[in-house]
Parts: sequence; structure tokens; C-alpha cells
Amino acid sequence: MFATPEEAEHAFYEALEQADCVRLMQVWADDEEVVCIHPGGLRIVGHSAVHESWQQVLSNGPLHVRPLRPLVMLSMMCAVHVLVEQVAVRTREGTQFANCYATNIYHKGPTGWRMVMHHASSAPTEAGVLDLHDVPDMLH
Repeated sequence: MFATPEEAEHAFYEALEQADCVRLMQVWADDEEVVCIHPGGLRIVGHSAVHESWQQVLSNGPLHVRPLRPLVMLSMMCAVHVLVEQVAVRTREGTQFANCYATNIYHKGPTGWRMVMHHASSAPTEAGVLDLHDVPDMLH
């Protein structure tokens, strides 16, 4: 049971690092209305289909994803996290990095906060660096 959406999100990225699909799916709500969209992929709907997609992704081993710069919108029963995922890809030439924009949505239910949607898409290299156009306006 995740007491906060941040706990659920931490468990999600930790499971990716460990290629632990069982732990990863414990973060997801058991509902059939869950949705996952991997970068460049089709929309995947339903708990079983989402589980199957993550099994395929993690069959190649752990994903080294570092969540950066989250913007959090929180209500009593729903949290939306919009962030940059810095993905480390190991090649023969060394480690290279790619950025994705991700939106993670969590709902609060009887078993605590659980993920109901993860949507990731490619982002420009600059996304990992603070950009003044990517932060809310500040009042002076």
C-alpha cells in the first residue's frame, strides 16, 4: 500500500531499475481502465495488457531511468506527475542518454495510491536541462 503518490512513483522507477515486473505491477491499479503508452508505441489498455507490455520491455534487462523535474498537480483522490525521464542506454561506445516526457497519473483508492496511467514520449535533449519556458510563471 502506497501512502502517497510519491511513494508509488518511487516504487515504479525502482522496479524499472531492478527489472522487477512483479513489483512494477504492484504500483498499478488492478482496474481494467489503466492505460500505458510507451514512447512511439500504441495505447495499451487493461491490466493484463499493460503487464504483458512491461514484461516485453523488461525482458531486455533493467531500465536505467532517472525521473527529473516533476511538476505535480494533486487533489484529494488524484495526482498527476509530469516529468522528464532521463534514460541511460548502454552501448558498445559507452553510455548514452535519451530524454522522454512522462505523465504518470495516480488515483487514491482503498489500497492507497496506485498508478492508472503512464504515458511517455520522446523529448529533446534540452529537456533534461532547466529551461525557463518549462517552469510555471512566477509572480513578483
